[in-house]
Amino acid sequence: MKSLWRDDEANGIRSKAGPDAADKAVAERVYTSRLLGSEPDLVLHGGGNTSVKVERQWPDGTRRRTLHVKGSGWDLATIEAPGLPAVDLAPLIEARYSGGMSDPQMVALLRASLLDGNAPNPSVETLLHAFIPKRFVDHTHSLPILVLANQPDAEAICNALFGDEVAYVPYVMPGFDLSIAAADIVDKSPGCKGLFLKNHGLFTFSDDAEEAYRLTIEYTTRAEDHLAERSAVLPAPMPNAGGEDDDFTERLKLALAEVFADLPEFKTDYRNDVNIRVYTSSDDLDDLSRRGTVTPDHVIRIKPFPLICEHDDTVDVLKSRMEAFARDYEAYFNRHAASAAEPKTMLSSAPKAVLIRHGGLYGVDTSEKGAAIVADLMVQTARAVMASERYGRFQPIAEDDLFDMEYWTLEQAKLMKSQSAA
Repeated sequence: MKSLWRDDEANGIRSKAGPDAADKAVAERVYTSRLLGSEPDLVLHGGGNTSVKVERQWPDGTRRRTLHVKGSGWDLATIEAPGLPAVDLAPLIEARYSGGMSDPQMVALLRASLLDGNAPNPSVETLLHAFIPKRFVDHTHSLPILVLANQPDAEAICNALFGDEVAYVPYVMPGFDLSIAAADIVDKSPGCKGLFLKNHGLFTFSDDAEEAYRLTIEYTTRAEDHLAERSAVLPAPMPNAGGEDDDFTERLKLALAEVFADLPEFKTDYRNDVNIRVYTSSDDLDDLSRRGTVTPDHVIRIKPFPLICEHDDTVDVLKSRMEAFARDYEAYFNRHAASAAEPKTMLSSAPKAVLIRHGGLYGVDTSEKGAAIVADLMVQTARAVMASERYGRFQPIAEDDLFDMEYWTLEQAKLMKSQSAA
């Protein structure tokens, strides 16, 4: 992966920010956030967050250590300074030693610590950004890293590839617990410049904006090179291989409308590039497609498994497959909701991704934007899974962890907000 950093651009951004050191740092943060956001294989559809720590004067006249962190609803590719709300750092650091915190308590703490009460909610991973002592922290869902992070021996791979530069973090659900676990590992890993999160992604950090960004590119490139050495090159994104079959699309929409008549009209987004065709032609497609998602938060967009069908399926056959899919999803929900710490209400049992054996795929949603997001994520899934299988074995988080993520209150709130804006 190539670095997009340009000294002339960075210097121009610094000069426009004015003399205040905090404003300059936030301007640098915006610049490198946009660089990360311009690479879909780093932060596709919100898959990442960034932060910077500064000293800033607050309305009461005090100067405080302040964390500017990506706010909910902002896209790193187009982020501006208001998309990095300012949070008082001291109460966040104190939370590390509080002995525990629920999700609602964490959200309340973050909102109570905002400089501007009208600012967007800080990222659900804000506490982890706060606990890492470096000024600039970059978190991405680097796809080459995820190919390796979803291997059974991910820890050994991390250690061999990065040594002491990057510390390994076993899978922990995002939120307070992950923040504590990762911070403890950073404390025990003097000199580390990044975190390799099992099944989840990559953190890099530095007191310098350019270095934090450069480390993301360097470690991603190192992962790419390692995959190439093992003949498991991550396939490049490709254009669609041909036009959409209007007849099949009509049959699909008719079946969806009849089986899920209580939902608004479905929109679809069709993809059939060569990577999708390789994926859907896998002999073990049923197994591969049901193992889980490439990174946990994808589940809130694409569900834990897709609907698989044949190109010549009639409307009646498609309806039968959808009814079976709905029963499978309901069974999945019931398996895990019974032991959940709090009551859960089942989401729609309609499929989000529809795979056609030896063919293309459809993203399905009640909005065109939502359907396109599903399709984008499934295209990325196909690329990552096939590379993972060539390398070793694609082994994402277990089904119970996937359920916890899909029905996590904080992620559900984020999804509802994005849908209302669609």
